[in-house]
Amino acid sequence: MWYFLNVIFNILNKKIFDYFPYPYFVSVSHLLVGVLYCLVGWSVGLPKRAPINSTILKLLFPVAVCHAIGHVTSTVSFAAVAVSFAHTIKALEPFFNAAASQFILGQQVPLTMWLSLAPVVIGVSMASLTELSFNWTGFVNAMISNISFTLRSVYSKKAMTDMDSTNLYAYISIIALLVCIPPAIIIEGPQLLQHGFKDAIAKVGLTKFVSNLLVVGLFYHLYNQVATNTLERVTPLTHAVGNVLKRVFVIGFSIIIFGNKITTQTGIGTCIAIAGVALYSFIKAKIEEEKTQTKSA
Repeated sequence: MWYFLNVIFNILNKKIFDYFPYPYFVSVSHLLVGVLYCLVGWSVGLPKRAPINSTILKLLFPVAVCHAIGHVTSTVSFAAVAVSFAHTIKALEPFFNAAASQFILGQQVPLTMWLSLAPVVIGVSMASLTELSFNWTGFVNAMISNISFTLRSVYSKKAMTDMDSTNLYAYISIIALLVCIPPAIIIEGPQLLQHGFKDAIAKVGLTKFVSNLLVVGLFYHLYNQVATNTLERVTPLTHAVGNVLKRVFVIGFSIIIFGNKITTQTGIGTCIAIAGVALYSFIKAKIEEEKTQTKSA
């Protein structure tokens, strides 16, 4: 379900940009649909809404802000470059995670983990140099999203609560939506009112335009929710391997669906980067499992 929802989201999302190139507004629509989904779920008791107080809110706010920035910059990147290339850049996320663990959280990162990240950096560099859809907007925004999602992980560790993952993600989505609305209005508002909405409706019709945004938003929320729920149910190693394979799935499907032409060097670089992520994920998960076994012993 996680793979299926993620692949469908990436494909439908990219197609929207063909006639509606406004990533900030599209980001807001993703979160808005997710929030509406959560509110409907709470209203019928699926799940039962967990109570929230000012203490939990203060813990969740930085997580939600990082989630918002990461989501918007990811969407801008997906709009600017090929989906396959954006996901190749986002394969660098473990590098930023390791740096944050070492230099922000003060956790010692083993040399083997640093060495496993070398192929990731080399692979992404190779892919970027010959990527046919390369532009700096896509590249820089994908890098910012890497940093934002890394900081989200750091703050998430500090904001660990007893709340279940479904309620937790619902509250994060609500805060992230409120954070995303002002920049969307400032950056894209005037263009949208002048011709953005009119052009999109003229090309595909009002019904299809609205339904596309609703469907993409629903897939966005569900794939994130399923990913969060999956993490609760499997070992770190299983989830890490699953995350790498998910990226392979998305890159592969996007190349097939959109017919993206990639150079041999870009293809090799992407494969090297994914292999590096797999190696890093395996080493990291094994270390986590050893820590868990030591504690239980």
